Formats: sequence, C-alpha cells, structure tokens
Amino acid sequence: MKTLKDAQCGETVTVQKITGTGAVKRRIMDMGITKGVAVTVRKVAPLGDPVEVTVRGYELSIRKADAQLIEVGS
Repeated sequence: MKTLKDAQCGETVTVQKITGTGAVKRRIMDMGITKGVAVTVRKVAPLGDPVEVTVRGYELSIRKADAQLIEVGS
C-alpha cells in the first residue's frame, strides 16, 4: 500500500489507514489526519524530512517516519 511518504509534491491523496499504535497514532490523529481526509503534499525537504502537507485547510509539517505510518490512496 502507498504511504504519505511516497506521495509526490502537488499530489492530493486520501487517508485510508493509520498503521501506528498508541501515542504515535493519537498524535497523528490530533493533528487532523484521520481516515477519509484529503491531504495535499506541498513540499518535501531536500533530504526527504520533513514533509509539508495541507490538511483540513492548514499547513502541517510531519516527519518522514510519521508519514510512513499513513496509508493513502488516490
């Protein structure tokens, strides 16, 4: 399954599942990234970390490790 880490700049994807557990999953969900929400990848840093996304109308930077826990679809 494709993850948010694999999405390209300018691509809009829909969150299918968050594979993290415990506090990590709760932190991701508290940032507004939940199942079914559309996420647009705005920028990726030169070394790939962090990834800047737009979710629910605001910009958010997330670590590559956290982006890998978010399964997405087109």
